[in-house]
Amino acid sequence: MTLTVAIVGRPNVGKSTLFNRLTGRRTALVDDTPGVTRDRREGEGRLFDLTFRLFDTAGLEDVDDDSLEARMRRQSEIAIEQADVVLMMLDARAGVTATDEIFADKLRRGDKPVLVLANKCEGQAGQAGLAEAFTLGLGNPVAFSAEHGIGLEEVHELLSEVTRATGYGDAPAAGADGDADEEAAADTGPLRLAIVGRPNAGKSTLVNRLLGEERLLTGPEAGITRDSIAVDWVYKDREIKLVDTAGLRRKARVDEKLEKLAVADALRAVQFAHVVVLVIDGEQGLDKQDLTIANQTIQEGRALVIALNKWDAIGDREAARTVVSDRLTRSLPQVKGVPVVPVSGLKGTGMEKLLDQVMRVYDLWNRKFATPDLNQWLGEVEAANPPPSVGGKRCRLKYISQPKARPPTFVLFCSRPKDLSDAYLRYLENELRHDFDLPAVPVRFQLKKSKNPYA
Repeated sequence: MTLTVAIVGRPNVGKSTLFNRLTGRRTALVDDTPGVTRDRREGEGRLFDLTFRLFDTAGLEDVDDDSLEARMRRQSEIAIEQADVVLMMLDARAGVTATDEIFADKLRRGDKPVLVLANKCEGQAGQAGLAEAFTLGLGNPVAFSAEHGIGLEEVHELLSEVTRATGYGDAPAAGADGDADEEAAADTGPLRLAIVGRPNAGKSTLVNRLLGEERLLTGPEAGITRDSIAVDWVYKDREIKLVDTAGLRRKARVDEKLEKLAVADALRAVQFAHVVVLVIDGEQGLDKQDLTIANQTIQEGRALVIALNKWDAIGDREAARTVVSDRLTRSLPQVKGVPVVPVSGLKGTGMEKLLDQVMRVYDLWNRKFATPDLNQWLGEVEAANPPPSVGGKRCRLKYISQPKARPPTFVLFCSRPKDLSDAYLRYLENELRHDFDLPAVPVRFQLKKSKNPYA
């Protein structure tokens, strides 16, 4: 068992800053705009000798209807229910507000240990707010600064007491070396599956359907998701880290700082993914932006699956599927055979077929071939279609090997690498895909000049 800690409070009091400090990574988006965090983000926290499961939550709003703010609040309440300890943050410079008092009252009625963190107390401006925090009735507040790490000793003391009282052990914590650790985990850990697409294509609804719970915020509003939210999951005894991302609009339309941060976070999720599911709005068809996202995925060397969403709302389904497949063939000739799976995140149809295709392309993405088989193949394709001569001299193909997979990467030794045309490399790639049954995943060729044994 692992100690679980939830960070709660009004919007823009510094919750995500504290989350980043405790996890040792800048994974949560931080901005001066209130309400940046919307979904419940989970991570592995570390504080001195303690490790624990950590929740970052949306800002608590005093609303109880069907609005986006109310749905965000319900996600935060779920985090509080699942937590063993609650860290309630308030802005000491703004003082205690009516909203702080409402939620402090609800926390008092609960049975969870609560520590009040009067954030932004690094100067004299926060002293009045710190004094006001005593009136919340949640014990002695801590003069705190998430930005500068002031007050972490008091947090450690509370977490240590709860750990001893509950008997929870420590969980392995993420290291502080952010990207390097994540890249290592991407190579050795569970299957990393990123869900990407344009805004309002139904990504979060699809993820909720896969998980079988309302884990992520959904709704008719475009652009609800901002952070890339990772969720650990198991499907048919296979561990998967499922990552929902913000909608990717055309670069020319992205001008606000917050959206730029969200887009960068989504592209980073693609960079560290193994398989990327591109969710397309079936009613709108394959847009130019969808092709841009697909091309970026291929350039990063990730395996790609197309989810044709909102299938339940499409009239002529055969025509819709044919149009998408034909356009993929014309616009992404470098990767043939990308699976197109009709799904409905709303109705739940096609989920198993989608995941079967994800597993298939993941296995293809990991394939390695024996060097003797590759060289026998190379001799046959060269005999069938030799490289064209340049300046009266022909490029001789000497040897091929596969030093790595993920994606399949081949090193081709030849006498004149600079004279081997792109058209001939495409010929080799197409023959390789056909003869070794390698569709749907990127294939990379590296050319090297073979050594002259007589030099």
